[in-house]
Amino acid sequence: MTAEEQGAADGREAAGDRGESHDKSGDREKAGSREKAEERGAAGERGAAEGREAAPRRLASSRVLDVDALLDDQKTRIVVCCGSGGVGKTTTAAALGLRAAERGRKVVVLTIDPARRLAQSMGIDSLDNVPRRVKGTDGGGELHAMMLDMKRTFDEVVEAHADRERAAAILANPFYQSLSAGFAGTQEYMAMEKLGQLRARDEWDLIVVDTPPSRSALDFLDAPKRLGSFLDGRLIRLLTAPAKLGGRAGMAFLNVGMSMMTGTLGKLLGGQLLKDVQTFVAAMDTTFGGFRTRADATYKLLQAPGTAFLVVAAPERDALREAAYFVERLAAENMPLVGLVLNRVHGSGAGRLSAERALDAAENLADPGIVDQGDGKAGLRNSPETYGSSEPRAAEAATGTDASGASPEGSPADEERSVDRLAEGLLRLHAERMHLLAREQRTRDRFTARHPEVAVVDVPALPGDVHDLTGLRDIGDRLAAGAPTERPEPS
Repeated sequence: MTAEEQGAADGREAAGDRGESHDKSGDREKAGSREKAEERGAAGERGAAEGREAAPRRLASSRVLDVDALLDDQKTRIVVCCGSGGVGKTTTAAALGLRAAERGRKVVVLTIDPARRLAQSMGIDSLDNVPRRVKGTDGGGELHAMMLDMKRTFDEVVEAHADRERAAAILANPFYQSLSAGFAGTQEYMAMEKLGQLRARDEWDLIVVDTPPSRSALDFLDAPKRLGSFLDGRLIRLLTAPAKLGGRAGMAFLNVGMSMMTGTLGKLLGGQLLKDVQTFVAAMDTTFGGFRTRADATYKLLQAPGTAFLVVAAPERDALREAAYFVERLAAENMPLVGLVLNRVHGSGAGRLSAERALDAAENLADPGIVDQGDGKAGLRNSPETYGSSEPRAAEAATGTDASGASPEGSPADEERSVDRLAEGLLRLHAERMHLLAREQRTRDRFTARHPEVAVVDVPALPGDVHDLTGLRDIGDRLAAGAPTERPEPS
């Protein structure tokens, strides 16, 4: 019999009890019987409600992302893992790369900021900007991994597009050193530069990209354009104008046309910094046009068939809101989104026990005056007090307590209370877990309701961090088998 049917049966029994007590009892007995019957009827309704509450249901319908089909498709040449910071992009990218390699593909994973132990497990202990083969993989493919060195990549761009003398001047320029080491958008731009370089080498049939960590997932798409616009922008071109004019004409232009601007910039930036900028711009003049050109070329590569974007998120409000923004932006930019990877999804092996029922049971255990009786009902614990009895010792012996009501350590009563406290704690932990599951479900449902066209793969949470190939294989298995989880209705 289901909980709902049991609740209805209890309600019918309660109605029968009311009829019997009406025939057999006086006014006082009638009132007491009605109260008991109403309590039992209410309990039946609660039982039915709890039965409905505990019944599992599938989360909001959405297509399930077939990760293996994506990785096995030889037309898939680039997989970009994107999302806000702290959602597991790096681990996801590494797990996808390993799984693809062990399914026969030659893969390079471009990581940005991996955890130290994860990096070591993949054989990339240092920032050398060079793909290195990862040992210990199974299957017929190959896995290579590299960690982006932002400054070294920028240096390579300079060295590739300037003669030796000019490149040396640029690399030694203080403004360039600041720009290449930490200017806003540089890391995202250089990630795209490195992606373009790897694709042009054509040594791998699959490139998996871990996008730079940032507060906003949109930075990966916006920052390179911003940096390219800055380097090709009007201010930079204005600063290069005197050098282009040359000689006295250039000096005259600088003295007359730029004196006010350079004076203002000198006050804002400092005279030495402005001089460094002008020197840098003059040296970089021959390569400036290439920045935006290469950024545009890589942008088109990201839009091309064979590229697949995976938005990575956690089942949290801010992360999924950022994921929703990114999904909409990818659609606006005509970039190929294949799905959402939802990391760290929690589950429970006791999903039919609702949070409310767990808390009710914990409260019963926490109250020393309430005990479970043999018929499954709650009752009052018999007090050890004798209320004037001449035989207090007998009562103490029967209950296992001393005169103060405390049980000797190690006594059966003390052990029983320890078990009760442990059970109470476990029930409260379970209630917290069920509340967490309910929050995750609501958050996920809001995303799928807003974007039902997006395929989703759930990756169950692991008990610890991933720091070796075995852990990455486990993540890969979960990615491949990650159908939406069945969870209980929210309490």
